[in-house]
Amino acid sequence: MNTATIALANIRVASTPDESVTLATDAILQASRLGADVVCFAECYVPGYRWPGTHRPAPDPDFLDAAWKTVADAARDAHVAVILGTERVTERGLVISAMVFNSDGAIAGWQDKEQLDPSEDSVYVCGEGRRIFQAGPLTFGITICHEGWRYPETVRWAARRGAQVIFHPHAHIAEPGSYRPVTFLDPANSFHEKAMLCRAAENTCYFASVNSASEGCGTTSAVIRPNGTVQCWQPYGLDGLLTADLDLSLATNFLATRCQRSGL
Repeated sequence: MNTATIALANIRVASTPDESVTLATDAILQASRLGADVVCFAECYVPGYRWPGTHRPAPDPDFLDAAWKTVADAARDAHVAVILGTERVTERGLVISAMVFNSDGAIAGWQDKEQLDPSEDSVYVCGEGRRIFQAGPLTFGITICHEGWRYPETVRWAARRGAQVIFHPHAHIAEPGSYRPVTFLDPANSFHEKAMLCRAAENTCYFASVNSASEGCGTTSAVIRPNGTVQCWQPYGLDGLLTADLDLSLATNFLATRCQRSGL
């Protein structure tokens, strides 16, 4: 059986950019101990998501360069591929991105967030272009938060190009008056977790969504099988890594490749 083991770093939200790097490198080491081939972090985990209305240190390219080097070293030492939710400073503005490191620490590339939530317009700018990546036998794509919830084509693009799993780094904390679930797919909760099932089933691929751990969070990390059923999910707010062994033969991309719409 052709398999791969993934880890979703459902770890606590760091209080400072420096702490985010420390927690990330600790999680990479733990992922190695758990036998993971690749570990994925939540959206903008390093240096931390810039929630509207909150104050965080200004974007710092020097800090980011040093942080990425530290993560690259950790990936190489642990021999684990890493998908790091981060940000990058560009000439057009600040971009939400996922930086992918091979298991030897080399940079495999970036997947920028192309579709922003309206609340992000004052902080970030849209990225451009989509990519697929490889980690051993695993071919994967990345769709970031709002993209994966509301723009199915960001998942289908990678599935049509052979991605067996789509990683979905997202950022979701409790908001005043929001529903606080204790059971995955609770009917009283928002649509977000139900969308995970759709993204997997409509493309016949795995969908692996990862959030940080925080009290009262409205969504949690989970892995959905290519038939749209739940393989595993992390208890809400529980700090730790969620691991899953994927049977890659199930990820046929059958329904994704049947889509005849051009440009996907």
